[in-house]
Amino acid sequence: MKARCSQAPVHPRTRTRPDMTENTQKPKDVTITKAKGRPMLTWVGKKPLARVRAYPAQAIERFDATSGQPAALHAADWSDWPQDLPQGGLLYHGDNKDVLAHLLANGFRGKVKLIYIDPPFDSGADYVRKVQLRGAKGTVKIDGEDYTLGEQVQYSDIWANDNYLQFMYERLLMLRELLSEDGSLYLHCDWNKAHHLRCVMEEVFGQDGFRNEIIWQRVAARSDSTTYNHIHDVVLFCTKSADFTWNQQYHAYSDKYVEDKYALADTDGRKYQLDNLTSPNPRPNMTYEWMGHPPPEKGWRYSKDAMQQLHDAGRIWYPKDKSKRPRLIRYLDEGKGVPLRSIWTDINPVNSQADERSEYPTQKPVTLLERLIETSTNPGDLVLDGFIGSGTTAVAAQRLGRRWIGCDINKGAIQTTAKRIQELMRAQAATATAPQQGDLVEGDDTTPPRPSQLGFATYRVNDYDLHIQHNEAVELACQHLGVARTRTDAFFDGTQGGRLVKIVPFNHPLTPLDLEAVRDELKTRPSEERDVMVVCLGWQLDARAWVDAYNRNRPVNKLHVVELRTDRKLGGIIKHEPLAVQASARREGDQLVVEVQDVVSPTIMQRLNLEQGVFRAQITDWRAVVDCILIDPAYNGQVFHVALVDVPERKQDLVAGRYELPAPPAGSTVAVKIIDMLGEELVVTLSV
Repeated sequence: MKARCSQAPVHPRTRTRPDMTENTQKPKDVTITKAKGRPMLTWVGKKPLARVRAYPAQAIERFDATSGQPAALHAADWSDWPQDLPQGGLLYHGDNKDVLAHLLANGFRGKVKLIYIDPPFDSGADYVRKVQLRGAKGTVKIDGEDYTLGEQVQYSDIWANDNYLQFMYERLLMLRELLSEDGSLYLHCDWNKAHHLRCVMEEVFGQDGFRNEIIWQRVAARSDSTTYNHIHDVVLFCTKSADFTWNQQYHAYSDKYVEDKYALADTDGRKYQLDNLTSPNPRPNMTYEWMGHPPPEKGWRYSKDAMQQLHDAGRIWYPKDKSKRPRLIRYLDEGKGVPLRSIWTDINPVNSQADERSEYPTQKPVTLLERLIETSTNPGDLVLDGFIGSGTTAVAAQRLGRRWIGCDINKGAIQTTAKRIQELMRAQAATATAPQQGDLVEGDDTTPPRPSQLGFATYRVNDYDLHIQHNEAVELACQHLGVARTRTDAFFDGTQGGRLVKIVPFNHPLTPLDLEAVRDELKTRPSEERDVMVVCLGWQLDARAWVDAYNRNRPVNKLHVVELRTDRKLGGIIKHEPLAVQASARREGDQLVVEVQDVVSPTIMQRLNLEQGVFRAQITDWRAVVDCILIDPAYNGQVFHVALVDVPERKQDLVAGRYELPAPPAGSTVAVKIIDMLGEELVVTLSV
């Protein structure tokens, strides 16, 4: 099967003012309201979150499936949307604490109708995906034709003591600030932490705000040999107020129920049941004779006019014996079904054969998210997922005509989500003016949801675009620095000599906020008289000044910062050789022809050689290392506007490598983005 390519005409873009998301902006302080309920749970290091620093966002990429053409969209209300952000989906790469603070500082406080989060479960495991090169066997010449790249960690779910609860506590406080007064929050977890998280949620939202504990049976069986098999997940449901959006959902009637309750059928074959026409309560004004039948003791259920309408419509069954009561005819096809209960057994997990599978660990099925979204939102409402993962929430929201925001700290999650949404939006744009499937269902006179937007933008918040997994870098750093790791300390990662060691997450530079956290932790340990080594990848300028001021006239508990890429003694270990790409662009009449001739990924070659031992890997077709290719024919040097996407449909398919699209104005810069199978990106710019 050939690679699937999509193309959008180029339309000129002019930049009238600096993007509000550029990093020239200074961080803002965002206030956080105190928890609504009383504390129900405590843990080591529990701290209220009263204030958080909000950093600006950097616009990275934009995608528009409409190609500038009008499309039949749902008339969503954008009146309260921040004017500096595009009207479309928003995808953020960064720590969700930073992203949530950014959203609070930029106009989204109280605007989100539904929040769904599928956070780490504190499972004590690393979640990985198996990675291999594209193409059929023989693409890579390796003994045994094994061309796997091994396993790539998507995210680590290993926590030290009570750090997990503090992590969740802070984010729930911030999520409540974003939630509208009639909004709902769903937290997906499992048996391991559900009881703790419920206590935290009741503290944040108040005991009256907790609505339901939903049990989702995700598998039929598993092999737990020493206990009862864990076959379910838990979805905790709470709301910000008692006045929340609620659209009752229904199960279809079971075959046995239909057989027992709808055993009758009319001449057209429509199944029906007979229901009571008598009033359950005394109604003296309803005690009238009807068609020769005396009134019931408590009266009829309906007035004379209503009874006449039912009679004219043929909805009343009359017994031959006048002493017996007429009955109401209720047709099966007019019933909504059984109201949804709190135990869900009808939604299957995403297995290895599922069409929607994206090879992302812990991926949730779209049907699960669609049910939650349909219940707690209306078309045009805003949905937020703070742990977007494979992008299922965004896909479900987009399919149902809701607006959406997603964020994730993992770059692979952002790439996976972007690919799924691009494919969906292209399909929606192609059929936006055509009849939708719901229009063609017999007996369904409702208008199916239309998309609210057919484009989205990707941003980065307080993030270094590092081409290395955080947990891999931490292990590498500890080995290099001789750090003795410990899982018993709730804050510090280990010790080195006589010093405590704190490793700052490598997804952002060292900030005063990170340093304040170290200072505050030391205040809780007055007997601790040891210096602290802070390990990071890069500093913010104000962080250097903060350290100098802190260490001044301080004999103990001094801070020593090690920047792993530049430190003279201990640095230089994080070295990365980027992708190398050979590409060209030329004009042929009114067409632009872009060709990629070669792609070399040193990281992939290193990984292959590591996996193969003494054998040297040889890749005969460069396309085997490429996951997808994106093209912006008129790149402005800041935001990558996606005009063409080449994402092979199957793992054994390859990218095309040669592309034709409308030529941009003379003097334009063509940008080609290549993403390899390990998620590493490179943007090549070409002049035409």
